[in-house]
Amino acid sequence: MANVSVYNIEGKEVGTIDLNDAVFGVEVNEHLVHMAVVSQLANKRQGTQKAKTRSEVSGGGRKPWRQKGTGHARQGSTRAPQWTGGGVVFAPTPRDYSFKMNKKEKRAALKSALTSRVAENKFIVIDELKFDEIKTKKFQEVLNNLNVNKALVVLEDGNKNAEFSARNITGIKTAKTNTINVFDILKYNTVITTKACVATIEEVYA
Repeated sequence: MANVSVYNIEGKEVGTIDLNDAVFGVEVNEHLVHMAVVSQLANKRQGTQKAKTRSEVSGGGRKPWRQKGTGHARQGSTRAPQWTGGGVVFAPTPRDYSFKMNKKEKRAALKSALTSRVAENKFIVIDELKFDEIKTKKFQEVLNNLNVNKALVVLEDGNKNAEFSARNITGIKTAKTNTINVFDILKYNTVITTKACVATIEEVYA
C-alpha cells in the first residue's frame, strides 16, 4: 500500500496517508492510457469542415460547347473540378471523429494515470484547502509553499473560494473528483488534492 505525506497550506508535513492499491497501486496499462487520451482529443473535434462537390455547386447545367468539332477537350459542365468555380474532388464533409471506450477501460486508464503520478512523487495531498475569501494571491502562496508551478488541483464539491482563487493562475487547472480525466492528469506535472478528495476517489473508483 502506497504511503504519501500530507502537507498543510504552509507546505509543512503534518502526517501521512495510506493510498488504496486498488486505485493508486495498479499495474500501469500504457495502451489504455493512450487510448483514453486519443479518445478525449478526438471527442473534442468538431468535424464541421465542409466543401462543395460538383453536384452541390450552383450552375453548370448546360454543356459549355458541343462534343465534337471545336478543337477543345470535351466538357460536360462548367462546374467540374478542373474549372474555376467548380466543385472540389472528394470534398470534406461533416463527420463525427469520436469513439467510445467501455467503462472498465476508462476506469483502468484513470487508475493507471493516478498510479503513475504517485510512483513519480507527483501526487501531493493537503490536509485541507479552504479560503475565507476568493484571493488569487493566497492560492499562489500555497503553490509556492509546495514548490509547484503547473498542477491539476482536485477539489471537493462546493469549494468555490479555492476554485475561483485558482482560475486566473497560469498552469493551474481545478477539477472535481467526478470530472478528473486521464488527459488532464498527464498534461499537468503534479496532481494536488485534499484528504477528503482522496477518500472520495477511492470510494468511487476502488
